[in-house]
Amino acid sequence: MSRTTLKYSFMQSLPVMAGYIVLGTGFGVLLADKGYSFWWAVLMSAAVYAGSLQYVGVSLLAGGASLISTALMSLMVNARHLFYGISMLKKYREMDGRRFYAIFALTDETYSLVCKAEVPDGVDLHSYYFFLSLMNQSYWIFGSFLGAFLGNTLEFNWAGIDFSMTALFVVMFVEQWEKADNHLPAVAGVAVSVICLLIFGAEYFLIPSMVFIALALLLMRRPSDKRERRRCHD
Repeated sequence: MSRTTLKYSFMQSLPVMAGYIVLGTGFGVLLADKGYSFWWAVLMSAAVYAGSLQYVGVSLLAGGASLISTALMSLMVNARHLFYGISMLKKYREMDGRRFYAIFALTDETYSLVCKAEVPDGVDLHSYYFFLSLMNQSYWIFGSFLGAFLGNTLEFNWAGIDFSMTALFVVMFVEQWEKADNHLPAVAGVAVSVICLLIFGAEYFLIPSMVFIALALLLMRRPSDKRERRRCHD
């Protein structure tokens, strides 16, 4: 094990640590508020490790959701992993057996760090991928444990803690809005969600919303691709 690689991985992971411990703590508290012990939080963060899906998973567990509903929700929430995971095949192909863990532990934040990785001399690139992934997950697990432990031991009114998931998605939406040149997909997503909420109600609107949003994005993508091809030919 190279100390230089380990140190560099840790330094690069510090921004993720700040966010993951806070968000993991929120997840742990929310899970404890539903009556689950802190071991459930640790196990879920170790085996699932899916950030926003874990927040959604709390409601699914507490509400007794069916396997089909859980599978569909998991696919919709984490469908983006299929696309950016494919882009990592070349980077991870030359790794040893550690690549299987690196694939499993590929989150949005880890992906962003791995994509722009330009390691200095003395740092092994493939070991950096592995250590970075391992450290990021350890932060999430620690935050989950801390939140669940506090939620189960402290006598405190945790009412409203479930809003942390809503806040997380709002922040992600605002960030993407500021970075995007085309705001039509975001507007379409909000419009479809509101319409489905009015039609299906608060308990059943989420899955139809995700399905119709995916269809809307596919329909909007075709004209965009055609315009891009015309610009290339011109």
